[in-house]
Amino acid sequence: MQSSLSELGAVLMVARRGKFRTAAIELGVSTTALSNAVGKLERTLGVRLFNRTTRSVSLTEAGQQFVAQVAPAVQDIHAAMDLARSQQAMPSGTLRINAFPTAAREIFSWLVLPFLRAHPQVHIDIVTEGRLVDIVAGGFDLGVRSADLVPADMIALPLGALRCNVVVGTPSYLKAHGTPRTPQDLTEHTCLRVRLPNGAIHRWPFEKNGQSVHIDVQGAITLDEASLARTAVLASAGLALAMESDVRDDIEAGRLVRVLEDWTPNLSPLSLYYPSRRNPTAAFKAFVDFARRHSGASVARHSP
Repeated sequence: MQSSLSELGAVLMVARRGKFRTAAIELGVSTTALSNAVGKLERTLGVRLFNRTTRSVSLTEAGQQFVAQVAPAVQDIHAAMDLARSQQAMPSGTLRINAFPTAAREIFSWLVLPFLRAHPQVHIDIVTEGRLVDIVAGGFDLGVRSADLVPADMIALPLGALRCNVVVGTPSYLKAHGTPRTPQDLTEHTCLRVRLPNGAIHRWPFEKNGQSVHIDVQGAITLDEASLARTAVLASAGLALAMESDVRDDIEAGRLVRVLEDWTPNLSPLSLYYPSRRNPTAAFKAFVDFARRHSGASVARHSP
């Protein structure tokens, strides 16, 4: 009985991630379907590839040997498939992109959606994570991060304009509680606290004339999702530190007011990055070319 490439890919992903649930999310399948695929291959081979407990999954000795031999072969198969796809006249297939949540929101309207309208046969799978990941090990085609966080061995394409954080509040909140003039004034205000992916509470960073300061703000709400912070600040629940791109429309419409503007310097621009590829697919080439042609328009649109 022959094994399918999907079953081999399932084993490799579980081996890489160490958990069925994490591997299933990355592959876009249910945990049950992934477990069934691995179990089917184990029955075909007549050996157990994984030791399973309620808390963890680890390769058996036979599984270690199997993965060591199969992984390079599967990589060669995917390379051959990429070579075949690169000969396509019309871009098609799936592109997997890993990005910070804020980065994904920044490129979604001006890059991802217009690209899909121009290339309807392409499917884009975006995974947002607050932590840095190895896009090659994770099976991603492209990554989007701040330019200063792009690994040195990657090819990077600058995207869009300079970015910055902003401190914002509603006119009614500022009328009731006053306007902070320095970062230290935030200790007298209710602020929306943000939890980082590592569990730590984000200290708000500020800089002016070479002087930098980080403020441990206080407030009744702690969040880890920017859209919730925007909802809360619009409800006058306190001041928020946000990416300017996330609240630009609210500031322009007068729903939110920016404060401490001279204390929030520019951040590094975004970069689209990817490893060197000998046989990029037609979809991959089309997306990189589209990003290169449209990034200048994004700079013009977002510049003051």
